[in-house]
Amino acid sequence: MRKNSIKNTRINQEVQKELSMLISRELKDPRINPMTSVVAVEVAPDLKTAKVYISVLGDEDSQKATIKGLKSAAPFLRGELARRINLRNTPELHFIGDQSIEYGVNMSKLISDVAEEVREAEAKRGEQDEK
Repeated sequence: MRKNSIKNTRINQEVQKELSMLISRELKDPRINPMTSVVAVEVAPDLKTAKVYISVLGDEDSQKATIKGLKSAAPFLRGELARRINLRNTPELHFIGDQSIEYGVNMSKLISDVAEEVREAEAKRGEQDEK
């Protein structure tokens, strides 16, 4: 199976969906932040391993604790995946922190701040033109 095949894409999506549900509903580990989302999953073509990209809304300590909690829960999550998804091999899960959502929120805030400064500068220019 090729890495970007339709079958591999479908498996990635199915594993992502099931992991999202498992993390949000089944795990009771206090280290795992409730604002944790599975951003993407990349299952290897041989179905032996999967890279799971996790985004955590919170500070850096919360992110590290969540990743650590997920790594300790990986055998449980793998077993649950095996029960829910019918695959030849259930992949070994490797959790990787992903700051893309946090980065996007930060960029949106910066763009909003610049737009507000531009509006204020135009308003001041308009007041000076009237005088």
